[in-house]
Amino acid sequence: MKILIAEDDFTSRRILEILLLQWGYEVIVTSDGVEAWEVLQKEDAPPLVILDWMMPGKDGREICSLIRAKQKSEINHYVILLTSKSFKEDIVTAFDAGADDYITKPFDREELKARIKVGERIVSLQAALAKQVKELQEALNHIKTLQGILPICSYCKKIRDDGNYWQLLENYISTHSMAQFSHSICPDCYQKYVEPDLEKLLNEAQK
Repeated sequence: MKILIAEDDFTSRRILEILLLQWGYEVIVTSDGVEAWEVLQKEDAPPLVILDWMMPGKDGREICSLIRAKQKSEINHYVILLTSKSFKEDIVTAFDAGADDYITKPFDREELKARIKVGERIVSLQAALAKQVKELQEALNHIKTLQGILPICSYCKKIRDDGNYWQLLENYISTHSMAQFSHSICPDCYQKYVEPDLEKLLNEAQK
């Protein structure tokens, strides 16, 4: 998974980068909030973001607010805020701004790794959910093509499709929806077609 680091302190930034690389992540490193926000504007922006609270240009809390205000892409960024602040009011402010999690400096490596794993699971679940929603929308779009006026033959009941080809009603519906057909015989057709055939067969058998 790709992770963005936004940290203005060189030592902290380098430690984060080395640890994430050791843990098998792809890392994009930025040194201030403005640079980090530029990366997050791209279509292939990392889904998991580690932001320092205090940075020049744009601080971590401001970037959180910008991320939550945007929300136009299918990527739902998971944001971990790095902070030296530990007062309850500060943490509440961070969550109100849109942070998903936080870790205080100096951070414990194992705690950081555990919190990143949580973010990774949530990002994966969000991606799976977005895929299911997209598939459902595509299915609904197919169903919507059945709405409106359909040209149907008055005699054989075939339907004319968009390519001006005539096809059986069941074939048309199967192509444009997820419906499946199980053939049976209605009472009227049973009386009209099946019973005469049965009587004919019985008469022939009695001869």
